[in-house]
Amino acid sequence: MKIAIISENSQAAKNGVIETALKTVVEPLGHQVFNYGMYSAEDACSLTYVQNGILASILLNSKAVDFVVTGCGTGMGAMLACNSMPGVFCGLVVDPTDAFLFGQINDGNAISMPYAKGFGWAAELNLQDVYRKLFEGERGLGYPKERAAIMAKNRGILRDVKAASCKDLITVLKAIDQDLLKAAIAGDKFQEYFFKNSQDDAISSYISGVLGR
Repeated sequence: MKIAIISENSQAAKNGVIETALKTVVEPLGHQVFNYGMYSAEDACSLTYVQNGILASILLNSKAVDFVVTGCGTGMGAMLACNSMPGVFCGLVVDPTDAFLFGQINDGNAISMPYAKGFGWAAELNLQDVYRKLFEGERGLGYPKERAAIMAKNRGILRDVKAASCKDLITVLKAIDQDLLKAAIAGDKFQEYFFKNSQDDAISSYISGVLGR
């Protein structure tokens, strides 16, 4: 599995802690981590939580990554931004119990965490425990187990509703402010990671044009 980290400007200073905690857990499981920034509060490319959602949707719809780990001060803004975009199913995760239930019941493809709330002493241990509950073992098995079938059915219904209520990604990308889009994909590592891993030629072509490649 390819997992992306996306950090917004108010919590960018914690990017390194997040990356270390995530890699500690998932790399021994055989997963890859791609850090799309922000890497520090001083980065020239500054991402808002709105741009987190745009970037998450580009990465997931192109299959450049399979899962996105993002967040903001409360986690709510990044979650709302992600869920406003096509193809993104993002949960607000505060603790390992949230992570377990989201993985087993909702089986989404992104989480948003509150990096300004309760992020004190031993915060990296909470992050590691969250990532273990998300990425160890199989997701989508249901909890409690006897409700697994109805939970899987509801996930399918939600995917259909999302597809009906959202336009396709390229239509959305063309309609939003192009300066906002350009800023969302201006990170130092974006081009290196995205074009190597994207599996959607149409999305790659549009993004390439936006970047003037």
